[in-house]
Amino acid sequence: MGYAAHRLNNQLCDIAINWAGGLHHAKKCGASGFCYINDLVLGILELLKHHARVLYVDIDVHHGDGVEEAFYFTDRVMTVSFHKYGDMFFPGTGDVKELGEREGKFYAINVPLKDGIDDTSFTRLFKTIISKVVETYQPGAIVLQCGANSLAGDRLGCFNLSIDGHAECVRFVKKFNLPLLVTGGGGYTKENVARCWTVETGVLLDTELPNEIPENEYIKYFAPDYSLKSPGGLMENLNSKSYLSTIKMQVLENLRCIQHAPSVQMQEVPPDFYIPDFDEDEQNPDERMDQHTQDKQIQRNDEYYEGDNDNDHADGSRT
Repeated sequence: MGYAAHRLNNQLCDIAINWAGGLHHAKKCGASGFCYINDLVLGILELLKHHARVLYVDIDVHHGDGVEEAFYFTDRVMTVSFHKYGDMFFPGTGDVKELGEREGKFYAINVPLKDGIDDTSFTRLFKTIISKVVETYQPGAIVLQCGANSLAGDRLGCFNLSIDGHAECVRFVKKFNLPLLVTGGGGYTKENVARCWTVETGVLLDTELPNEIPENEYIKYFAPDYSLKSPGGLMENLNSKSYLSTIKMQVLENLRCIQHAPSVQMQEVPPDFYIPDFDEDEQNPDERMDQHTQDKQIQRNDEYYEGDNDNDHADGSRT
């Protein structure tokens, strides 16, 4: 994630994508919710070396608690999470009243939702809140976590979003034309995860993809219709208009309490994250790298030896 942020910082790209990232539950003190290391926090820290303010947006069905916790006391990162809340749903945090503390008060925004929210309700609320957030906070870069477990039919989710509805959020954030780091996240109906992030890659590249999935070695997973788009679900939407209006008004009222585009004191910028020797722009994206080649690119800094597998010194001692 640090490499993706580095490329954005150095204007080598305007959008960076890491669908394998988005592990938003991991904490500094331990793993949580299938997340061992919070790559999102590491990426944001890298972006903060070049940007005074970074906006984090999370559309995973679960609350982005690890990222929120990491920046709960600072105004340099605003976290905005749209998620299911209540009924003992994991991780149990993300109430609209969780606002941040000290310098970070009002810079943690939570949009708690109930079961069954659909495209129309979700995208209307998303666009209203994110528009006001960007207008007020004026971030220098955005990190967007696109957990696909908010899609209808997810094994662990409880929302009614279609792929088009989910992708509309990505399309909307892209329109701000700010440096954008996009990640994956949760998603437990694997064929829909693949569909979703494929469509959203197309959105980010301004490319309309055909709905028919071409023949490939995984085609059997997309039976029986072999289509790219999946519809919303039929679950009852428990989010009434009055409930969503109340949440919206609370969030907008909290935004009125913050300093407009908070400034940052001058300070020494830490060195960039480690950058690999190879240039990914020179690699053929249609060729998969075998595991052996990938392993050869990994070398611990404390492992130097003469032979390929020789950890012994000439005097017989071991490193």
